[in-house]
Amino acid sequence: MQIGISTGCLYPMLTEDSIRTLTVLGFRQFEIFFNAFSELEPDYLDRLRGYLEQNGAGVASVHPFTSSFESLLLFSAYERRFEDGIRFYEQFFRTAQRLGADKVILHGLNTNYPSALPDSEYFRRFRLMQERAACYGVTLLQENVRNFRSRDPAFIERMAAALPDHAAFVLDVKQAAAGGIDPLTMAQTMGTRLRHIHISDTAANGQCVLPGYGCYDFRPLIQYLREIHYSGSLILEVYRFSFQEINDLLKSCHFLDALIHET
Repeated sequence: MQIGISTGCLYPMLTEDSIRTLTVLGFRQFEIFFNAFSELEPDYLDRLRGYLEQNGAGVASVHPFTSSFESLLLFSAYERRFEDGIRFYEQFFRTAQRLGADKVILHGLNTNYPSALPDSEYFRRFRLMQERAACYGVTLLQENVRNFRSRDPAFIERMAAALPDHAAFVLDVKQAAAGGIDPLTMAQTMGTRLRHIHISDTAANGQCVLPGYGCYDFRPLIQYLREIHYSGSLILEVYRFSFQEINDLLKSCHFLDALIHET
């Protein structure tokens, strides 16, 4: 298991400034949360990759800023919009490929969006997107997200059963907790299809905080990850209001490192 960090932790700092700040702090593995169309341009991406390579850093995953539009673009009843949407998402697959990342994150269908799309159609569209992502050497990961269809472990279970060769997941600890689901339960549902983790902690008042600053006991989750031989990343992903000082990010990293190396 490797510990990394999302540039989204420093939002709304510019993406390139977030990477510089976190690199100076000592981080060497990133999930890049892109926040503008101009950040997908080849020249911009080449500058980012050059900086990362010069500093011995790399990108594990890419998070589209268009997640909130996925219900409309990809999972509405209008088939042609999906066809356009999948071509649109090729930008993110190409972006990941250009940066040497092999994962792209998908939120999916918001339960507040007026769509009666059956699960079978959702799964068909995910499979088509996964096949397109594979053309770029990338895996599309379904994230569990509160207020989205993927919030429900039963949905994740059905997806895994329906797509034995295509389902792949990212566990978001804060999203599970916010939805009233124990992150360990969600991880166990994802099982060996779990490829990536967004990790955070929860304070007594329910607020998202950095690991080590809250109440969640990570040991059972870490033990389960060992049991399934999880070899992916633990990506620190919190909101900017979730911590006080930039150095708290490094302290949290040390907390996680100690946990995963416990005997």
